[in-house]
Amino acid sequence: MGLQRADLADRILGGWLGRVAGNMLGKPVERGDHWTRDRIDRYLRRTDALPLTDYLPEPPPDADADEFELRPEWRQCVRGRIHGSCRDDDVDYTILGLHLLRTHGFGFTTEQVGEAWLLHLPFLQTFTAERAAYRNLANGLRPPLTATHDNPYQDWIGALIRADIFGWTSPGDPRRAASLARRDAVLSHTGNGVYGAMWAAALIAAAFTAKTPREAIEAALEHIPASCRLARAVRHTAALHATGTSWSDTLTELAAQTGGLGWIHTVPNAAVITAGLLYGAGDFTATIGLTVRGGLDTDSNGATAGSVAGVLCGASAIPPQWTDPLEDRVRSAVFGFDGVRISELAEHTVRLAADSAGPERSSPTAPTSW
Repeated sequence: MGLQRADLADRILGGWLGRVAGNMLGKPVERGDHWTRDRIDRYLRRTDALPLTDYLPEPPPDADADEFELRPEWRQCVRGRIHGSCRDDDVDYTILGLHLLRTHGFGFTTEQVGEAWLLHLPFLQTFTAERAAYRNLANGLRPPLTATHDNPYQDWIGALIRADIFGWTSPGDPRRAASLARRDAVLSHTGNGVYGAMWAAALIAAAFTAKTPREAIEAALEHIPASCRLARAVRHTAALHATGTSWSDTLTELAAQTGGLGWIHTVPNAAVITAGLLYGAGDFTATIGLTVRGGLDTDSNGATAGSVAGVLCGASAIPPQWTDPLEDRVRSAVFGFDGVRISELAEHTVRLAADSAGPERSSPTAPTSW
């Protein structure tokens, strides 16, 4: 891979910090049916926050409560009020994935993913496809039925948000990252829902050695079916960017083609992430700012784009307005991990990534108490 241990550690910490910061940036406006791209920009103009170079400002006292209704957690997620990250499933699953690898090694099974959910994740902190799969597990079903029985969310974004840990622990090896992510994803998803997880994991793994976001995106596309709708949407986004189409016009065209799928579907969200990475051009702030302004599942998209951008640039290059308010802490619903230090999560991830070089291991790494 050609990375020294210190560089690897900096990039993995960058991935963790980028994921948490991007998630926090998008969380106040996470409701794609209300917080459209136009409404987000109107809010930012109303609060004098364009261009978006910091966390969202809190709403002004005279703001229209109906038009600019933020999520209930907004007081923990806006600039000047952040003291560590608030709890969110986009980070919970990343922590749980790390625990899974430390417990079972890289030879984990899909059944062990389900067991980890039942043991460590509260049912009411799961949503859409994950809640359906959790219910199916509790009722005695096994994969792949857990993904298909009474689950109308199989193509939604849930598996994609769980994929980062497989990319971080497969640095420079997108094929392996995609394989690990698939094993996790089939617990709850099918089709493009699974391909989204494979694409995201491969994208993050490729970012360790790619020189540009485009290079990482092209490498990730090699690990999902070329004819699937997800791959077509990502390629179309890249083609629009290559022809000089503006970011706004690109998203308008993509929305016209994918908007009918809904704001939590994998395909339109992957297109928004791709646009954020390409038009952000490797700049961390521009990348997560454009991605969140793109709307749809804003916290998930901001988290994934932040993870990729953080790996590309490393923690040392992330501007402090994103990292200082996090105070090296995350809240989590995963049993035993609430208040864990981000740096500690990154350290364990580095050990797994370093140990995984070469043939895939199947043995666990004997997790210690956190």
